[in-house]
Amino acid sequence: MTLSDIRVIDLSHGIAGAYLAKLMVDAGAQVVRVEPAEGVALRRRSAVAVSEGESGPLFAFLAAGTHSVVGELGDELVEELVADAALVIVDAATSPAAVESLAERHPGLVISSIRPYGLAGPWASATPNEFLLQADTGSVLCRGHITHVPFAAGGDIFEWTAASYAGPPTLAAIDRARRCGVGDVVDVSMAEATSIAASTFSDLAVQMSKRQEAPLRSVEAPSIEPALDGWVGFNTNTRAQFQGFCLMMERPDLMESEWGDLRERTSRLDEWNAIVREWTMTHTVDEILSSASELRVPVARVNDGAGVLSEPHLVAREFFGDHPGGFAAPRPPRLLDGERPPRPGPVPSVGGSDLAAISAPDAAVATSGSSDPADRPLAGVRVLDLTSWWAGPSSTQALAALGADVLHVESVTRPDGMRLTGMMFGADNWWEWGHMFVAANSDKRGITLDLTSEIGRDLVMRLVDHVDLVVENFSPRVVEQFGLGWDAIHARNPRAVMVRMPAFGLDGPWRERVGFAQTMEQMSGMAWLTGHPDDQPRIMRGPCDPIAGMHGAFAALLGLRTRDVTGEGVFVESPMVEAAINCSAEMIVEWTANGVALERLGNRSRFAAPQGVYPAGGTEEWLAVSVETDAQWAALASLIGVDADSAPDVAARVERHDAIDESIAAWVADRPVLDAAAALVAAGVPALECRNHGMLRFHPQFEARGFYEEVAHPAVGTHLMPGQPYRIRGVDRWVRTPTPTLGQHNHEVLRELGLDAAEIAALEAAGEIGTVPVF
Repeated sequence: MTLSDIRVIDLSHGIAGAYLAKLMVDAGAQVVRVEPAEGVALRRRSAVAVSEGESGPLFAFLAAGTHSVVGELGDELVEELVADAALVIVDAATSPAAVESLAERHPGLVISSIRPYGLAGPWASATPNEFLLQADTGSVLCRGHITHVPFAAGGDIFEWTAASYAGPPTLAAIDRARRCGVGDVVDVSMAEATSIAASTFSDLAVQMSKRQEAPLRSVEAPSIEPALDGWVGFNTNTRAQFQGFCLMMERPDLMESEWGDLRERTSRLDEWNAIVREWTMTHTVDEILSSASELRVPVARVNDGAGVLSEPHLVAREFFGDHPGGFAAPRPPRLLDGERPPRPGPVPSVGGSDLAAISAPDAAVATSGSSDPADRPLAGVRVLDLTSWWAGPSSTQALAALGADVLHVESVTRPDGMRLTGMMFGADNWWEWGHMFVAANSDKRGITLDLTSEIGRDLVMRLVDHVDLVVENFSPRVVEQFGLGWDAIHARNPRAVMVRMPAFGLDGPWRERVGFAQTMEQMSGMAWLTGHPDDQPRIMRGPCDPIAGMHGAFAALLGLRTRDVTGEGVFVESPMVEAAINCSAEMIVEWTANGVALERLGNRSRFAAPQGVYPAGGTEEWLAVSVETDAQWAALASLIGVDADSAPDVAARVERHDAIDESIAAWVADRPVLDAAAALVAAGVPALECRNHGMLRFHPQFEARGFYEEVAHPAVGTHLMPGQPYRIRGVDRWVRTPTPTLGQHNHEVLRELGLDAAEIAALEAAGEIGTVPVF
């Protein structure tokens, strides 16, 4: 298998490290988990009691195919394993000092560390849980209607998101270390990953619009709506999609009315909901899915853990399989040359692996790329980027940040859809002002080519001659109509790797349907776990795009690695929905293993109580509190004047949560939020302010790590923008060049193909290339 030459030592205790290890083992790496004698706490995470010596379904899903030994860093056994390893995975269970010492003892080793705030900076020692991390990075205060309590995204989704972000730089660093003999520390910050995935670059939008802070919380309209027999989810990112939605409801009169303005719909939400639900509540989910899909409106059934298992499209793709843990589970979200990774091996018991039976990894694979440790890992790799919106561009942006030369292709008649969101800023060159486009396409070169014309397709194929990798995320029929499918690419350049990132995959009944992040959150079960229990399901609004993007980038690197071994190009399929479902796996395996349907809890938790957000003394000031231990509860109870013995354990506190919430809210209500947080933290109670998602550039940890970088863009000016949510050797700042303007590098790239000035001028005159959109 692709990574059979790699041994991984997993010292992590949480979801993020375990999922990174799963990405590696599913690709063929040998993974040895090092645990304490009682096993990591993740083994005991389950909706039902776990018998002694057994593991819950989430751990089983994550750890199948790995080995387990008992020990810790410094033990002779563990040091021997590390000496033969290419990668060690750590998280907050391993101190920054221990990571530094490990790197010094093993200078050729790659260490991938996933911590709440990274390994360095004034907050590096802080270890808040995922809920508090959401509060601190804008994820809570951006979500929900202003008349209700804001809420966190459910399912610990940003643990999975951080692991997804860790995948590409980790694999790239391993191969660079093999080439140059110098190891690396991939320093992943969960806070940085969460701030990107949850806030959708709101901070940059605030800067570009010259507002002082982000708008107050909002919900989407339309979004998740009640049907006759369940919930159905929509999104209308484009004007055409909104018009299709109106036609679906048999209300063409709405298409050109004031309701076409999202701001109007959200400001008059009750009126708009009444219009929509008058229609949706008289139709079944299946009827709505059919009608919306015919009109190319992104749509999905809003599933719980049981519902997603019976989705006809996923059943047709045989996406769920029998798991060694004894239940059904999602299969890995990628196919290389039409094949999924094989079924994983058994789930290891604590220390149950026979070291004598753990064979040495295969001989190291020789990978292409620079052998200079000063170069970025993917220096020399060339990528043809045919992606749009956010999922695909985030994938190719990660490759560009890691050193690849990425050529982003648009056309003047069909620019990247994310550009078109720039209309909200009102500038004359509005197509350059889409803040998410500006944030997600740095370090690329941009060209325009008309893929509907013979001339444009010929030029694209001439580019294919010179690249290592082609990445696209059109709906399948589109790229095939262009004549740019795998057969054509492979015939033209037999060594090229092609990654296709369709919403739903290349076969199955939903093959041609369009989908966005919102659609994936609805279909995968993420939305089912998000929102208040007495409210409807709500979308998370963001993480599925970078989750899909990072899975696509990881799969691309696997494809390149395979090509380097065989000499032949590889066809990679990385469907967006399958990455989302893998990161929603807990609710699925709890159902298939235990028959338990996980439900949304608002801001509460099965593992911490009390937990919630509480209004403080200032306008739209909210305090997040999460109590995970009895000692923390005793400290909180003393501070707010409650008898700690009245709820001595988590189960009792969950039972009395409403009454406890009232006491916390009364204590917080008259205090400034920062004063309240400081008092709680001083008493030993985990608490953080719910930070404004439009002001994240001022976070002291982000400032100390240089996460926000000053970028001068030729059209929109100079602003602070986030780089990648990790640090690697030799990179002081990520953004070397700003996002290209439309067609900015036409002349440069076409000259590289051998065209002269007269030929390029003729293409411009014919409208084949250009720098201004034509509609």
